[in-house]
Amino acid sequence: MDQLDSTEQGMIKRAKQGDREAFAELVNLYKDRVYHVSYRMLGNRQEAEDVAQETFLRVYSNLESYDPQYKFSTWIYRIASNLSIDAIRKRKPNLSLDAEITGSEGMEWHERLADPGKSPEEEVLTDELQDEVQGAIMGLNPKYRAVMLLRYIEDLSLQEISNVVQLPISTIKTRIHRGREALRKKLRFM
Repeated sequence: MDQLDSTEQGMIKRAKQGDREAFAELVNLYKDRVYHVSYRMLGNRQEAEDVAQETFLRVYSNLESYDPQYKFSTWIYRIASNLSIDAIRKRKPNLSLDAEITGSEGMEWHERLADPGKSPEEEVLTDELQDEVQGAIMGLNPKYRAVMLLRYIEDLSLQEISNVVQLPISTIKTRIHRGREALRKKLRFM
């Protein structure tokens, strides 16, 4: 067991015993990763923040049910993924990612993601590419979107993804293959 895992396991043990500082350390360790998984699944900053917050509330209230024989990250990703999928199911069908956001003065969500270190031309190209890729990802069926994000954005192994979404590895492989094919088709026509 490497140093991070032993430290993480120590934090988990202390948090299970009621040490709020240990739980705060766990939140600090995973908050960005949980947010990024949620954001990539939902494509909406506010919803991702809500899901991340709900994830940690669930982790806190269910910490006793965590089985240390599995990676903590797998358990927390499963909670975040399931909450993200639930949020997608609860959405109204006419939700538009291109809708103007109050206070953004007409900017679309992807325009606010530009890297300030790039030239204006690079920013435009990056924005367009990000918009195309994010739109293609958002157009995927949530079951494909979840495994694609966990594999290619979070860089989880097939076994870890299987643990997160609680499906056999063969199903994960199929969903990744079909998700890649769907993305390829969507991006080819853009």
